[in-house]
Amino acid sequence: MVVPSNDFSATSTIERYQKSIKNRPTSKQMDLERLQHFEEEVAIQRKKIELLEETTRKLLGDGLDSSSIDELQQVERQLERSLSIIRSRKILLFCERINQLKEEGKILRKKNAELREKYEERQLELSIGQQFSSLEQVKEVETQLFIGLPNR
Repeated sequence: MVVPSNDFSATSTIERYQKSIKNRPTSKQMDLERLQHFEEEVAIQRKKIELLEETTRKLLGDGLDSSSIDELQQVERQLERSLSIIRSRKILLFCERINQLKEEGKILRKKNAELREKYEERQLELSIGQQFSSLEQVKEVETQLFIGLPNR
């Protein structure tokens, strides 16, 4: 049985390690790459912000003097879409409010019917009470009728 020498495997390990160190970027290189990436990202975000600010100004009606017909038509279409969305939302809110008021109306009609029923019951009780009191008055009415022979 042939056993490889320790010297050979140690040498090959050292060579592989040195190759991997050469191919591996240093921390400075990594920092520079990250910095470049962030600078590119910042530039992209700045352009997006400028574009959004320009679009906002145009939608508000500022800076339209230098706009072309196509740009003005595009702004007009965007405003029409926005207005359509606003109107749809407004209609939705009105419909929700109408439904809410209908429900409140049902509750009020039900409460009104209950109150009317209680009122009519109370009126009936009062009417019966008045009839009883008038009957009592009739019982206590004195008459001048005399039964028997008249006193002369």
